[in-house]
Amino acid sequence: MNADRTRGGLSTTPAKGHPSDRPGADAPDHRDRPGAEVPDPRDRPGVGVPDHRGRTGLDQAGRALDRNPGVVIRDVELTSQGWHVLRRTTFDYRRRDGRWVMEQRETYDRGNGAVVLPYDTARRTVLLTRQFRYPAYVNDHPDGMLVEAAAGLLDADDPLTAVRRESAEELGVTLGPLTHVLDAYMSPGSVTERLHFFAAPYTPADRTGTGGGLEEDGEDIEVLELPFTEALAMTRDGRITDGKTILLLQWAALDGPFA
Repeated sequence: MNADRTRGGLSTTPAKGHPSDRPGADAPDHRDRPGAEVPDPRDRPGVGVPDHRGRTGLDQAGRALDRNPGVVIRDVELTSQGWHVLRRTTFDYRRRDGRWVMEQRETYDRGNGAVVLPYDTARRTVLLTRQFRYPAYVNDHPDGMLVEAAAGLLDADDPLTAVRRESAEELGVTLGPLTHVLDAYMSPGSVTERLHFFAAPYTPADRTGTGGGLEEDGEDIEVLELPFTEALAMTRDGRITDGKTILLLQWAALDGPFA
């Protein structure tokens, strides 16, 4: 077998001994050749100068990680910065048999998020949303219109504040006491996001707004109040295919308010 192989389009290269003991570990690479024209990375938006969102230092994420002695971060490259950030990280990894290998992984950083399932045990209903999701549409969903629990990125808020904000914006509901269900990484192979899951009771009187999301953010959200039994059935027949929503509805049936 060739010593160099690829995984997900990124290289995996065997390395002998601890990374710091490898020949050339501290040697100049091809970018340090005499006469080579090497752009200063500090001139790149998002690195040394502010990008369109005013951010700098986006290439620093993860460089100081040392919680796992079997992982040594070597380099972090900013490959794209739109609204969110794509990075390529090079690191040395100690396999279970003791061998060190060099790995590269691309990570998509969109920040952390929070999601909530409002429920009414008296009427046995839940509040959900329906909105167009282009990534699902381009990946074989019939029309891209996904039924989901209300969710959003934390931005500068804590998870509790974020779910109350999203519930008001998307559902038009003012939530009562929040129950923390769990936290989960939803796509840990490539996406850094950790999602905080909540549930909360509501009554008809708590529906104080129209919901629908923020038009200035491009949102066009339909509010759905569904019988819980129907919502659960929708997870089985394919009408609900969103992972976070399936998880919350299954929790509600097994351990939550409708158990």
